[in-house]
Amino acid sequence: MSENEIGNGNGNGNGGKELFKRMVKGGRRTYFISVKESKNNKKYVMLTESKLIEKDKFERFSIFVFPEKMGELIGAMQEAAEVAV
Repeated sequence: MSENEIGNGNGNGNGGKELFKRMVKGGRRTYFISVKESKNNKKYVMLTESKLIEKDKFERFSIFVFPEKMGELIGAMQEAAEVAV
């Protein structure tokens, strides 16, 4: 699967229907932030890191965040960003 195939919006791959997708490139790593809707109509955020490990070979890691923890996660990310910057 190529970088462009992640989250193609048709419900294939890593979950349900894709509602939003943003890509951030950083050297050999690419980050995807997606909002998806599961089969039972629940929305969630999927954070994916894709890292080039060899020519045309990628390693991927995903984290799924559900609405009930979104505020807490965003708060923690903001705190971490303040320390890191």
